[in-house]
Amino acid sequence: MKNYVPEFEKPIVEIERRIAELREYSASKDLSFSREIERLEEKARQLRQEVYSNLTRWQRVQLARHPNRPYTLDYVRLMMSDFTEFHGDRLFADDPAVVAGIGTLGAISVALIGHQKARDTREKIRRNFGMPNPEGYRKALRLMKLAARFSRPVLCLVDTPGAYPGLGAEERGQAEAIARNLLEMARLPVPIVVVIIGDGASGGALGIGVGDRILMLENSWYSVISPEGCAAILYRDSANAHIAAESMKVAPEDLLEMGVIDRILREPEGGAHNDHAATAATLKAALLEEMEKLAAIPSEELVRRRIDKFARMGVWTE
Repeated sequence: MKNYVPEFEKPIVEIERRIAELREYSASKDLSFSREIERLEEKARQLRQEVYSNLTRWQRVQLARHPNRPYTLDYVRLMMSDFTEFHGDRLFADDPAVVAGIGTLGAISVALIGHQKARDTREKIRRNFGMPNPEGYRKALRLMKLAARFSRPVLCLVDTPGAYPGLGAEERGQAEAIARNLLEMARLPVPIVVVIIGDGASGGALGIGVGDRILMLENSWYSVISPEGCAAILYRDSANAHIAAESMKVAPEDLLEMGVIDRILREPEGGAHNDHAATAATLKAALLEEMEKLAAIPSEELVRRRIDKFARMGVWTE
């Protein structure tokens, strides 16, 4: 998976491969190919600018799913200190698809909750490909209530292809667990900042997605259903996902225009997978800024604004 390259990135990767080969050959033979290398570097730069400034919605979805993209625990490592992870929902089991714990962001003690994907096969199975079971959402709610008790803000990092639709999950109340989180998050008396860092699919995302401020990384997506799922229903063929993605308007700019999110965070050139540290620095700065603003709002007013914010969504007049 480390060598995964989306189709639209392959011309850029091919030029970068040629540059690397020339440098290696130049070093081994004590020859200079500086002029050719400079020409190729300029060509790669222009191609990057052309490709990444004109990404389609479907290409954004592909970047959001890049296996080298930073996941929740990567951001924890890069942004936070003193992080202590919590396990279990005190009802059934622990769900590794959801990470929840307390840590320090800058000088602020926060409760962090996030979906967690994985890169190798064994870990993917353990994390259930980032698809939470009900106990994952109940673990998240357990931490949120603890955060409210000690007046700590809540940070939620969303990155899931959806809540797990298996028989066991349904038997244990998947829909109820998500609905309960929507209710409890709406009236939680502490600031909540939500960031879509990759896949933001369906109720699986919304189960930790109710917040005072909703942010999205530049190459992420957010919708009631995946483009593949939509294409399978509307066009009877998931291969038409690229068409569905355009119609669904899943990109951050679409959602900002519709008032679903509040802010877009730009990524390093080529996407977050190219520079984890720079992406984490951008995210950390934005989170500290948002939390500082929210901390000045009384809890009663915070809850009222949050409920009003979500009540306005989907309202229109003819």
